[in-house]
Amino acid sequence: MNSMTGYGRGEATNGDIAVVVEMKSVNNRFLDVQLRVPREYLLLEPRVTERLKAALSRGRVDVFIRRTSSESTQQVQPDTALAESYLKAMEAVAKHLQRQPDDVPVATVLEQPGVLTLVDRDTDALAEWDVVSAALEAAVTELLEMRQTEGQALQQDLRHYLDQLLRLRSQVAEQAEGVADRLRLRLESRIKKLLADRFDPNRLAQEAAILADKADISEELARIVSHGTQFDAALGSDQPVGRKLEFLLQELNREINTIGSKSAEHPIAARVVDMKSIAERMREQAANVE
Repeated sequence: MNSMTGYGRGEATNGDIAVVVEMKSVNNRFLDVQLRVPREYLLLEPRVTERLKAALSRGRVDVFIRRTSSESTQQVQPDTALAESYLKAMEAVAKHLQRQPDDVPVATVLEQPGVLTLVDRDTDALAEWDVVSAALEAAVTELLEMRQTEGQALQQDLRHYLDQLLRLRSQVAEQAEGVADRLRLRLESRIKKLLADRFDPNRLAQEAAILADKADISEELARIVSHGTQFDAALGSDQPVGRKLEFLLQELNREINTIGSKSAEHPIAARVVDMKSIAERMREQAANVE
């Protein structure tokens, strides 16, 4: 079982360029990949996304890719036609001023706007994919290891809470034994106080049976055991089980709430409060499971 929380970092180089990939993930209902890559690597975004989709099933993953080159990312681009135009114009001015055209220095021409410009050097992103891929793999491996470690901690916590929940369920089951007889006796006592000897035993038995049926929680207790067994089995799976755990916890909460609504005795109601508290802790923990 894996957590959705983790961090990974990878580096790779081929001598000319160095690439660093960092990624962090947090819980999310679905897989949401957010990429921050250099402009040169926009072409590689689909490959990076596909790799993460193959490794992860849920979570928001923020990926940062940095590229460092041993060469400048820019180069000087001369506009020779413009330089020639500047030179001819300067020579014409020199001639008009009765100066020698050869007096026009080349440096002056080169200083004119647009003669020399800086342009970004073209990058062959596909040719650099092997370096990016190596850094990406290292980052993914570290991320998965951390998510697995976090998942093992979540597994232990959830099993601990599940054990507590099932112990409370057993206590509720013990306290629920004989509830029908206790309800009948309480009902009989109240009716006798109100009606003295003028009550119908048969009608009393019917009313007691109705109350006992409404207070019967045996089905809810049985379903809690069933959901708990499935929950425990899911905790041992090596497949993504986060959504299944969330569903089972919804069902457990439903049964616990039903028991609470049927509870006519304080000891059971007190245990129900404890069960709700534990189920909420389990829900918070399960929200981080992949």
